[in-house]
Amino acid sequence: MTGAVLGLISLIVPDYDQAIAYYCGKLGFVLIEDIDQGRKRWVTVQPPGGGARIVLAQADGPAQIAAIGQQGAGRVWLFLVTDDFARDHAAMLAAGIVFEESPRHEPYGTVAVWGDAFGNRWDLVEFLR
Repeated sequence: MTGAVLGLISLIVPDYDQAIAYYCGKLGFVLIEDIDQGRKRWVTVQPPGGGARIVLAQADGPAQIAAIGQQGAGRVWLFLVTDDFARDHAAMLAAGIVFEESPRHEPYGTVAVWGDAFGNRWDLVEFLR
């Protein structure tokens, strides 16, 4: 495969508007698309610096509701990469984001785990250059 990139991932959320408010309002992500398709919506958001988009998929039915916040099975599975850890960590703290730990330095860079409003665990990470 040549030229292929990871462009989108799907994240199960309880409600489209609640997820848009959180990711765009609290984290500063950009709302790229919000298209009404009748029974559901095609909603994509993207971090302000670009990268893969997230499809916000409103849970439909008991199995999907149970999967909210559990897509990573309790592990960190989403990685918000920054070019300035201190700046973005401070901004996230000011926005009320709760980190599970203090920033730590690893061989690959600076990282701290945080949880979103829906139970997903993320890393904020600045890779060494």
